[in-house]
Amino acid sequence: MSAYYSNLAMVTSAVLYLVALIVHSLEWALARGSATNERSPREDLLGRLGLSVTMVAAAVHVFAVVMRGIAAQRAPWGNMYEFITSSLAMAVVIYLVLVFRRGLSWLGLPVTLLAAIGQGLAVTVFYVNVAPLMPALHSVWFVIHIVAAALSGAAFSIGGLAAVLYLLKARGERRAAPLNGYLRRLPSAAVIDRLSYRFHAFALPLWTFTIAAGAIWAQFAWGRFWGWDPKETWSLVTWIVYVAYLHARATAGWKGTRAAVLAVIGLATFWFNFIGVNLLFSGLHSYAGI
Repeated sequence: MSAYYSNLAMVTSAVLYLVALIVHSLEWALARGSATNERSPREDLLGRLGLSVTMVAAAVHVFAVVMRGIAAQRAPWGNMYEFITSSLAMAVVIYLVLVFRRGLSWLGLPVTLLAAIGQGLAVTVFYVNVAPLMPALHSVWFVIHIVAAALSGAAFSIGGLAAVLYLLKARGERRAAPLNGYLRRLPSAAVIDRLSYRFHAFALPLWTFTIAAGAIWAQFAWGRFWGWDPKETWSLVTWIVYVAYLHARATAGWKGTRAAVLAVIGLATFWFNFIGVNLLFSGLHSYAGI
């Protein structure tokens, strides 16, 4: 029964994220053409409604992840389906905390877009039945490795979404004409850039720890710390891209479009590592595929 309730809750959360996305899209559409910073009553209503639906979706989503773990009688991070759903749950919860602590409700559209697409793919394409872990995964380092990966993935995702919004806002600010619509309501490009940087500055050390924990786990599971498995290789590629991003900001003063583009590239490599590598390559991490 736990597996049934988990599956039902996962599908429900995907539908609710889609509803929240539609509501936030209507909120953005109402702001189109506006030349002031004042929000209309309908915009406020849609904003509150979108946030409320997202909160319900997140609660259902977290319930689904917990029930998956109960059904499997283990931590629910044994395959790509479980990793994606857990990482997305973390990302949405982080977003909601930021809304109530920092007033970052302007992230609602991109976050619900990510959640709707990710959960939709998880329940329709990447779903796998509950199954026991393979012997190599029975290690405390497996749990540590995956939790760190999911949390850093959530932070990378929000930082990458902020980088996309920065590119849109900065492009609008460079125009001679005044900003209209929702772009006018966003914080300045500089503020968005700082937010994106802080998420990446938090996520990179955690991702470094993820790789180190994975190496320790690999030593226990397969008798070597590193073997250039496709998953290991792309984890390193992702790490290099994000190191380049933070290094460029610290030493070369990349605080703008070039840094944002690099952050978006990093996000693409991260999700390719956890989806594309599983689908396209075989290796010791093939257990995580679909």
